Amino acid sequence: MTITTALLFPGQGSQKVGMGRELAREFEAARRVFEEADAALRTKLSRLCWEGPEDELTRTENTQPAILTTSIAVLRAIEAKHGPIRFAAAAGHSLGEWSALVAAGALDFADAVKLVRLRGRAMQEAVPEGQGAMAAILGLGADVIEELCREAAKGQVVQPANFNGGNQVVISGHAEAVERAMAAAKAKGAMRAVLLQVSAPFHCSLMQPAADRMGEALARVTIGELRVPVVSNVEATPNRDPDRVADLLVRQVTAPVRWEESVQRLAADGIKDALELGAGSVLRGLVKRIAKEIVVTSVGEPAEVKQLKEVGR
Repeated sequence: MTITTALLFPGQGSQKVGMGRELAREFEAARRVFEEADAALRTKLSRLCWEGPEDELTRTENTQPAILTTSIAVLRAIEAKHGPIRFAAAAGHSLGEWSALVAAGALDFADAVKLVRLRGRAMQEAVPEGQGAMAAILGLGADVIEELCREAAKGQVVQPANFNGGNQVVISGHAEAVERAMAAAKAKGAMRAVLLQVSAPFHCSLMQPAADRMGEALARVTIGELRVPVVSNVEATPNRDPDRVADLLVRQVTAPVRWEESVQRLAADGIKDALELGAGSVLRGLVKRIAKEIVVTSVGEPAEVKQLKEVGR
């Protein structure tokens, strides 16, 4: 029987205080994931996820391991309740690609959670606070936004950071250049141009110092065989070669997230349903705008784990 299920994993922005708490109470397998993260990081990440405070949870170096841990806890809870999930591919939005690689067997969870804490810290430190910004532009095509970014740069950096689909593109760079690009987008008829509440300008060339640090860290980690292909953010194509994983993750730090193309590729490869594993349901909304033929089920709470039927089985 052909498997037509994919696993999808959310990225930064999906975090919320309380995520994973009820899951860990009801599923020992999920609780063990949080315990493993606490041990690997030598900190109470679990308490931060479950109790906050929110301002600490939203610090990038905490947010990234928290989201990864919650996603893998959901995966382990599903496996404990229903047995192994049969899936044909995996993909994740930005940070979520790390969760996808853990699910596919390429990265050990303890290694991944330490690496994404470093990733978050390196991204935060790459640009002094207040110098960078990100904004969401709605209602203009990607080509138009790429052109207006080039015009708005004026010696600074402003670039597309996320191609999310449904004419939603996020831009990133120096704060002044982002403001100029927002004004240009409104002048060209954008429905909305909204500054995002982020701590750094992710997925643009200003993140090169963070990419360099991730390259050094990944060189010290063993990357295993991938049980299924993972669609990379950088290329929007499935990768199953472990020798390419580190390079794709390093490039991802400065390159735009090609989410729309990634979902289109999953649809073209025959994916019919997907499980979004982790906090929130952001990806379900994005996929619905890109490929209506893929039915996404968001799973993050105990009731949602228990309600799963034959999806991916």
